[in-house]
Amino acid sequence: MRVNAVFLVGIGIFFGVIGLIYWFIGYEDGGFVMLIGSALLGLLPGSYYLWWSVKMKPQPDDDDHASIEEGTGAIDTFPNSSIWPFVLGMGALFAVLTFVFGLWMAPLAAVLLLGGVVGATVESRHGGEVKSSR
Repeated sequence: MRVNAVFLVGIGIFFGVIGLIYWFIGYEDGGFVMLIGSALLGLLPGSYYLWWSVKMKPQPDDDDHASIEEGTGAIDTFPNSSIWPFVLGMGALFAVLTFVFGLWMAPLAAVLLLGGVVGATVESRHGGEVKSSR
């Protein structure tokens, strides 16, 4: 985890330095803001990983002599195929399209989002299969 943290912090520092150089040479606000945003995209998760790498035991990717088998986790069961992620995605799509085409799409988006959340919750509570009450 420490390797990932150092890599991300390095990316953040690089974009921060480039952003400051760009600010003093280019005098343009848009590019500066985008470069500082890129720096934050490296610094925020990198500093979080660095903080956790101090508190956790060393991970296999931190050891130079570790094998691939040491880094693998337990392989458990995979979820069954489900329609609910598609329904949630379509609800999110219609929610975004509401901003483009108007509020008349909002009820359809709400129904799809609510139906997707309820369906996924019911399916996960019953172990992947929805049982009827009959």
